[in-house]
Amino acid sequence: MFTLGSSHRFFLYGGAVDMRKGFDGLSGLVRNTLDRDPLSGEVYIFLNRNRTLVKLLHWE
Repeated sequence: MFTLGSSHRFFLYGGAVDMRKGFDGLSGLVRNTLDRDPLSGEVYIFLNRNRTLVKLLHWE
C-alpha cells in the first residue's frame, strides 16, 4: 500500500480512458500524450468517459 501526499506531483489525463488498460497501456499514454516518464515517481490520474471510475498510475 502507498500513501499520497504533498510530496507527490499529480497529473490529470484530460481525455477519457478505456478502463481495461493496464500498466503498459496507461504508461504509453503518459509517454506519448503527456510527454512524461511514467517511472518518475509522479502520480497520473485517469478517468473514464462518464467520470465514474478512476485509475492512478504511480511507480516508486
